[in-house]
Amino acid sequence: MAERAVRCSSLVKRFGSFTAVDNVSLDVGRGEIFGFLGPNGAGKSTTIRILCGLLAPTSGTATVNGFDVGRESEKVKQSIGYMSQKFSLYDDLTVEENLDFFGGIYGVATALRPERKAYALRMAALEAERGTMTRQLAGGWKQRLALGCAILHSPPVVFLDEPTSGVDPIARRRFWDLIYDMAAGGTTVFVTTHYMEEAEYCHRLALMYRGRIVALGSPSQLKEACGPEATMEDVFVESIEREEAEHREAAR
Repeated sequence: MAERAVRCSSLVKRFGSFTAVDNVSLDVGRGEIFGFLGPNGAGKSTTIRILCGLLAPTSGTATVNGFDVGRESEKVKQSIGYMSQKFSLYDDLTVEENLDFFGGIYGVATALRPERKAYALRMAALEAERGTMTRQLAGGWKQRLALGCAILHSPPVVFLDEPTSGVDPIARRRFWDLIYDMAAGGTTVFVTTHYMEEAEYCHRLALMYRGRIVALGSPSQLKEACGPEATMEDVFVESIEREEAEHREAAR
């Protein structure tokens, strides 16, 4: 594999007696689109928050851009882009004002801000909407604006947590075109989703269930292992059924 952008080894996160992330290990290369697929509550978002330096792991280790998420969380935060499910935009600011605000938050050099803002507006196809109040934007446009805000500082790794939730299929497809463009330029994109068709767009993906990775590989590898006519839905269902059977056996 190419140089690692993200590494996890035996990562565990517990909240009291509940284990949200259970012994997760993986490597993600530079320029790779890596997906986390799984139902709500599977541990995807918790893992993302650990990798973003927002949560400390209970045990195990993880590095992002060479920085340890437990000991160097501030350096991790400075070196990544993060887009949450809620987009984290300010509805009472215009498109341009949101970009100005996040440019300051991410510490973009003053001399570079006009260039980076122009890039974000062009990337998001919002040049004609720069003065529009963010609350007036359609969901797909808000989505692209949030991505533009997350990459203003040119981070080598971008974490997208359920970024297409709540937007229409056409907006989802356009958003994935932007993800491909970023990866082609060398950016590592780590994305969580529960849409089966989006799993097909990833270079590799991990299926998560009960906090564990129950399948890992490229979409074609996972489907081939499941059967000659298998779909990603088949892979998903079979992986969960196998995990449930093992869970019941262990509980006996």
